[in-house]
Amino acid sequence: MNTVPTENINANTADIDLLDSFGVVSLINQEDLKVAQAVNSCLSDIAKAVDIISENFLRSGRLLYFGAGTSGRLGVLDASECPPTFNTDPEMVQGIIAGGDFAIKNAVEGAEDSVELARADFSRLHINQNDTIVVISASGNANYVVEILAMAKSKGCKTVAVTSNKSAKTKENSDVFICIETGAEPITGSTRMKAGTAQKMVLNMLTTASMVKIGKVYGNYMIDVKPTNLKLKDRAARFVAQIANVDKQVAVETLEAFDYKLKPAILKLKYNLELEKSEELITKFNGVLRKIFNYLES
Repeated sequence: MNTVPTENINANTADIDLLDSFGVVSLINQEDLKVAQAVNSCLSDIAKAVDIISENFLRSGRLLYFGAGTSGRLGVLDASECPPTFNTDPEMVQGIIAGGDFAIKNAVEGAEDSVELARADFSRLHINQNDTIVVISASGNANYVVEILAMAKSKGCKTVAVTSNKSAKTKENSDVFICIETGAEPITGSTRMKAGTAQKMVLNMLTTASMVKIGKVYGNYMIDVKPTNLKLKDRAARFVAQIANVDKQVAVETLEAFDYKLKPAILKLKYNLELEKSEELITKFNGVLRKIFNYLES
């Protein structure tokens, strides 16, 4: 028996190679059903990480994901989806994978074991104490992420580790240790499966909940969505129409006049505010639309 749980042999899938296609996918699905519950057990720690990330965002800090292989790719994916979803600056949330961009599509031999790569990546990002460092690793023992955490702590950064191993080395330098105990994989050691699914769920929560807390969401509307195509422009118009209680065509005309900036468009329609005044209030209340509404209606 190995000490890293994701490397153990899964007795439930020991005969998976003897099954037909339906049997194979059924077994995989049965194992996947366990992932959400494993994440549920970590909600308290995930919430602690969200508090750190959102507070640092308000200090102009960044969220920086570091990982290797599948874990690194998931960090890159989550970071890349923040600008179109929440209209964030690409620098605000970044995914850094051991071995660089080449490693997104290709295996880079020895990248996860390289302290030198970790030091080079950390140095080029000019990291400061307002940045939140999140390392992602199923085993939590890869030299790359262990070194990243050690350097982050030396800089006074807040640190978070996401892993599936309660004995991970990343625990040592983590302010928040998120251990999703997904156990043995359906295919032994293939952490792109349950461990990877769990990581994706956690990263979704970290960014989405943090964006909610800094005013990027009103109700459950993506109020800072960046309308870069027809679908997103239509979505923006629907959001504005529903929040401002106006006809959709009126919302479209106002959005066009305000360069598809949703919050100023809403403030114009609800309170007849011009762009300059709207942006002043948006800055004053850190972009939280409910606080602006309360201020204007008090």
